[in-house]
Amino acid sequence: MKRNILPLLALTCVCAALAACGKSAPKTSASPADAANLATVEYVVGTDAAYAPFSSMNAQKEAVGFEIDTIKAIAERAGIHIKVVNTPFDGIFNALAQGDRDILISSITITDLRKQTVDFTNPYFEANQLIVVPIISGVKQFADLKTLKIGVQSATTGDEASQRLVGKNNPNVKRFESMPLAFQELDGGGVDAVVGDNGVVVNYVKNNNGKNFKVITDPAFPKEYYGIAVKKGNTALLAKLNKGLADIKADGTADKIYAKYFAD
Repeated sequence: MKRNILPLLALTCVCAALAACGKSAPKTSASPADAANLATVEYVVGTDAAYAPFSSMNAQKEAVGFEIDTIKAIAERAGIHIKVVNTPFDGIFNALAQGDRDILISSITITDLRKQTVDFTNPYFEANQLIVVPIISGVKQFADLKTLKIGVQSATTGDEASQRLVGKNNPNVKRFESMPLAFQELDGGGVDAVVGDNGVVVNYVKNNNGKNFKVITDPAFPKEYYGIAVKKGNTALLAKLNKGLADIKADGTADKIYAKYFAD
């Protein structure tokens, strides 16, 4: 019996080895820090694709927009491969920290607080906060919102600004997973105003003329700059992205992408 079992065991081992050789290596979300020199590494890019015209989903369920064109152009110049994945903004930094995403491009304002946990490229977009209110509203400046209900996207700089105005735990600040949901609440009368980045605010009002909204600017809002984020300490990837960004600025590609989405 033992002599019969041994050949069977040997045959089983050979078959298992052949089967293993026939399988592709499992594809991971990549750890570019561990494989920075491999041209075939696929970097997973996280973006909140509910923030038109920066990033949104088209009918084919693909992310499109200003930031998608920008990161694709940067990746081409940097010689890296990317895959863009829709990622809700309120969980986007956690996805980067856990290694589920390698790059974030999602209208992320560069702040000192965020610099403590991620590294940013040089800026690729200048922004500022705007206020959207019904056309009949008497709001003239940000301070006028102090006793009103304010809609914001959770964890954004609009959220932070509103907290500073009315208090961190004030129930009058209503947080939403996306800007479209905040605008929907404004349209339904659930909030008195929405505070958000200029690009997405202007795009919304431009495409919803029949909703009788108006946009309020306030010099009290500081200028903001968007940067592409990578995991803290990933200097190799950061250098590649900065080089790609510098190249598309130098050859006019960045200007063309900007004009495509923001020209009057």
